[in-house]
Amino acid sequence: DTGSWRIPMGITYLWAAILGIGMAMFPESPRYDYRHGKVDKAIDTLSKIYGIPHNHRALHLEFEEIKQKYEEEVASGQVTWARMFRASTMKYRVAVGVALQALQQLTGANYFFYYGTVVFKGAGISNSYVTQMILGGVNFGTTFLGLYLIEHYGRRRSLIAGALWMFVCFMIFASVGHFSLDREHPENTHSAGVAMVVFACLFILGFASTWGPMVWTIIAELYPSQYRARGMSLATASNWLWNFLLAFFTPFIVSAIDFRFGYVFAGCLFLAAGLVYFAVIEGQGRTLEEIDTM
Repeated sequence: DTGSWRIPMGITYLWAAILGIGMAMFPESPRYDYRHGKVDKAIDTLSKIYGIPHNHRALHLEFEEIKQKYEEEVASGQVTWARMFRASTMKYRVAVGVALQALQQLTGANYFFYYGTVVFKGAGISNSYVTQMILGGVNFGTTFLGLYLIEHYGRRRSLIAGALWMFVCFMIFASVGHFSLDREHPENTHSAGVAMVVFACLFILGFASTWGPMVWTIIAELYPSQYRARGMSLATASNWLWNFLLAFFTPFIVSAIDFRFGYVFAGCLFLAAGLVYFAVIEGQGRTLEEIDTM
């Protein structure tokens, strides 16, 4: 009955409520508070973030950076879309952010998340919904690994290593699916189907611990304060555009080239590693103002 769709949709309200309540408990960013004349509150928030007293030298230095950048922004005049694209390096920064978010979708993660049940049914897995639940569990669990990697190994190394890891996984997944799997009667090649599930899980491990969360960190650090909202909106629009395109065209592409679609994603992953190597600076341990200056 209608409960088959009403109940799953209703459950999502629980997570929306948790998210909303959690955000309500967050303080505003110190940069926002400073720009709105709440200097003491900005200092207090910085102090809590770093766990240091208000008179600590490091806090004083960062607050001076925030103050200096704000004064430079005020002197530059009113923020507009046209001014953003005329500002120094902003066209380059916007292009990097848009490309990173497009390539996050072109890693192929949503190929598994959206069409996993179809993919694994075609690979001869009898209960593809269980496989999809396993992929979801791997995705959830290994996201926490990303928190460790980004702080201990940095953005660049983690993203490059993650892209190459996923490249290898997709090459094997696509090759097994195209050359070893009996696509007419997949039950005859059970080992090939199991191998595809294993490498799908290994792929998700790489995605959830690197490109899944870290790209959002990069674009949050990529733009100066006065252009951050506009820059991030364009990058996010790129993510959603490619999300839609992949969701829409994947069934048509797979029906034409079967599991060789994985080679397309593998090529995009190789490109993604190159983009990070040449275009992304390391922001580990640096303030937003330091990254902007770099």
